[in-house]
Amino acid sequence: MASTPSTPPSPQSLPSKTTSLRTLSSKKPRNILTNPIPEEDPKWVPLNISRSELYLPLTFPTGQTFRWKQTGPIQYTGVVGRSHLVSLKQLDNGDVGYYFHYTTSDSESAAKVALLDFLNVGISLTEVWESFKASDKRFAELAIHLGGARVLRQDPIECLIQFICSSNNNIKRITMMVDFISSLGNYLGAVGGFKFYEFPSLERLAMVSEQELRAAGFGYRAKYIVGTVEELKSKPGGGMEWLAALRKVDLPEAIVSLCSLPGVGPKVAACVALFSLDQHHAIPVDTHVWKIATRYLLPELAGISLTPKLCSRVADAFVRTYGKYAGWAQTLLFIAELPSQKALLNSTEENSPNSKKRKLGGITKVPKE
Repeated sequence: MASTPSTPPSPQSLPSKTTSLRTLSSKKPRNILTNPIPEEDPKWVPLNISRSELYLPLTFPTGQTFRWKQTGPIQYTGVVGRSHLVSLKQLDNGDVGYYFHYTTSDSESAAKVALLDFLNVGISLTEVWESFKASDKRFAELAIHLGGARVLRQDPIECLIQFICSSNNNIKRITMMVDFISSLGNYLGAVGGFKFYEFPSLERLAMVSEQELRAAGFGYRAKYIVGTVEELKSKPGGGMEWLAALRKVDLPEAIVSLCSLPGVGPKVAACVALFSLDQHHAIPVDTHVWKIATRYLLPELAGISLTPKLCSRVADAFVRTYGKYAGWAQTLLFIAELPSQKALLNSTEENSPNSKKRKLGGITKVPKE
């Protein structure tokens, strides 16, 4: 693997203060680079969404996105709507508060709409989970401790490039690659020691060569990113329109279309479909999901090696059990197996005043009295 360069490419500069930018905290345009608001005392605006509908630690650091950073206690920061730099924080009352550090919108409503769209709030997690709990006893037990694990609705191009980077990779290296790609976009500002950028446009990505990406440590994925960008740019109406149209087709057609892109196989396609294309019953199948499936859904297949044909059988089993939102159920079951989430959940339960506990698949369960 080629070594990572010591310095990232120079980011594009922000628009000048003479342009008609607006921020949510002032009637006049404010450039956060020259007139920052202290990070330690932001004025959090409540989203009026309960913890059972959105719990940040069970949503952001779970492999859905690699662009959001933890910038404080139960606080995460990222970009929505391509150019709105926002922090989210779990408040003491369980609600989630938001604060826009920078936005190019002329009104607060446009930026908030982009945020709510990204958070997929049009889907009631409570209602979806009630149907899951009715069909699966184990899900009902896990759901007690995993409330608020929500599936995000990401920008399709951003999601696609991230998951091409994720193929046969580890979290640290994926994050390094995604950070490098992000740094090619317009710089929006720094929060909590992290720099944030607009995700680069296809036109900007097309300016990056395979050699540059290899030098940045992308390895064989460099040619796939370059090839995918070229393919998207050649699509009628542009790559963004082509990808967005996949939100309106059946899942098999969306998967086949995505797999026509360089470096996109069934798992990456399913991730992109689930996390950005409204294909809520898409099931990304890898060895981790295979273990979950053979342990709880298809025990008769335990001990057998995973094959492409069996991937389809796993996906069918999830859909048969959980229905049209099967991808959301699979996401929760996957989260339950993450070591970091097990530690978080166990720590929470160990501090419970009820000392009568037992373990269930790595999750501490409090028996009913």
